[in-house]
Amino acid sequence: MTDTAIRLLLEFDDKVRRDHEQPPAFLHRRDRKYALDCQQRDMTPSPGHWLAHLERLSGQGGESVADAALGTWRRIMTGFILAGCALGVLTMLGLLFYEGGQRINVTVILAFVFLQCLLAGFTTLQAFAGWQPWRPLLTRFADQKSPAALGKLQPQLMARAAHIGGLAFGTCGLLTLLVMVVVQDLAFGWSTTLNTDSHRFLGLVQTIAAPWQWLWPGAVPDASLVETTRFFRAQTGNLTLNPARLGDWWPFVAMVWTFYVLLPRLVLAVIANGHLQLKARRLLNRHPGLTALQYRMETPALETGNAHNDAQHQPDTSTNSQLKPLPESDTVICWAGAGEPELPDALNGPDTLVLRAGGRASLQDDTLTLEKAANHLAHITRPAVIVVTRSWEPPTGELQDFLQHARELWPPTSHVAVVPLTTSGQEEPPTHQVQQWLRFTERLGTDFACVSLPPLFPQNPYRQGEL
Repeated sequence: MTDTAIRLLLEFDDKVRRDHEQPPAFLHRRDRKYALDCQQRDMTPSPGHWLAHLERLSGQGGESVADAALGTWRRIMTGFILAGCALGVLTMLGLLFYEGGQRINVTVILAFVFLQCLLAGFTTLQAFAGWQPWRPLLTRFADQKSPAALGKLQPQLMARAAHIGGLAFGTCGLLTLLVMVVVQDLAFGWSTTLNTDSHRFLGLVQTIAAPWQWLWPGAVPDASLVETTRFFRAQTGNLTLNPARLGDWWPFVAMVWTFYVLLPRLVLAVIANGHLQLKARRLLNRHPGLTALQYRMETPALETGNAHNDAQHQPDTSTNSQLKPLPESDTVICWAGAGEPELPDALNGPDTLVLRAGGRASLQDDTLTLEKAANHLAHITRPAVIVVTRSWEPPTGELQDFLQHARELWPPTSHVAVVPLTTSGQEEPPTHQVQQWLRFTERLGTDFACVSLPPLFPQNPYRQGEL
C-alpha cells in the first residue's frame, strides 16, 4: 500500500516549517517566480510539483523527513504482521486440537469467528471516530520527534496496521487448517449446553453458508451431517452410524474462516488505507502553509528597493513631521488624566475652557465634552482645540475614535493640536515619545498636529557652553 498522500503532507509540512527561517520577501519572490514559470509552461501548480521544483533548486538528497517518520510505522506494521502470523497458527492449532477421544466442536469455531468480526468492526469504528485507546502505549514507544501532522493520522495508521495484522492472522490460520486436514484425521461435531435441536442448528449453519452455496455446494452442511455429528457431554462410546462423516465439516469450517475472518480483514484493510489517504489529502488542503503559498503565487512581488533592511534590522520608525508651535486657542481637553494636578501656564489662561475626557470618563461623558467644545467653537472664527496627553503613554484606539467623532461634531475648519506632556509638565518629552505622537497625528490627517510648549525660561548660553 502506497503512502503518496502521507509523504506529500509530511514533506510539505516540513518545508513550510523550515521556510519560517527565511525572510518573507525572499519567499514571495521565489514562489511568485515558480507560479510564473508554471504559467509559461501551461502547468497547474501543485504542492507535489512545488516540492520537486525546490528540491531541484537546492540539490538536496538523502532520506526525507517522510521516510524517517514513516519508518516507525513500518516497524509497527511489521510487528503486527509477525504477531498475526504467529497467533493465526497457534489459534488454529488450539481450535483443531484433537486427541482421538473427543470431537472438535464446530460451535466453538463459530463463536471465535464471530469474535473476530466484532474486533474487526471495532477497529474500523475507532479509526473513523478518531479514538485512540492505545495512545499511552504508542506515546511511550514511538519516536517523540515525529511531525505534528503525523499525529493527526495516528488513528488511521493504527487501524491499517491492525487490519493488515488481522489479514496475516486469517491467512496463516487458513493455511494451518488446510495442513491439518491433510496430515491428520480430524473429527468434527457440534454440541451446546442449550437445548437446541438439529433443525435449528441446521438453519443456523445454512444461513452462515449462504454466501458460498453457489460457489462450493459441498461446503454447505445438510441435515444428515448435522444430525449424525451431534454429540453430548455425557456420551460414552461411539454411537455414530458413519464415522467418515465426522470429517465432512472441514469444507464448511474453511469457508467460514475465509468469508468471515479473511475477507472482512482484506476489505477493511483497503477501506482503512483509503480513509488514511483521504484524511492526509484533506489535511494538506487545509494546511495553513498551503494558503500562504497560494497567496504568494497569486500576488505580484513588489520591489521597494529597500535592500539594506533584512530580518535583523529594526523597522524604520522615524517620521518626516516636526513639532509645530502652540496655536492660539482657549479650548483645552485633558485626555485620560493628563495635566493633573494643574496645567502649564502656557495652556491655562483666565478665559480658557478646560474640559476632561477619556480615562475613567464614560462614553456619555466624552460625548458631552465634545458637544460643549462644539458649542464653544461655533462662535470662533478660526477654531482650534488643544488636546493634552501624557507623553509616556502610547496613543490608543480610544483616543483616535474620540478625535474622529470630534471631527463630525466640530466646525469643518477646526484644527486640533496634540500636546504630549511629561510628568512635570514643563520639560520637553524624549525623542522616542515624541515620535509616536508625531506618527499618530500624521495618520489622523492634515487638520491634526503635534505641538510643543514654549520654553518657560530663555536658554542660558553659559549653561549651553556657547561662551
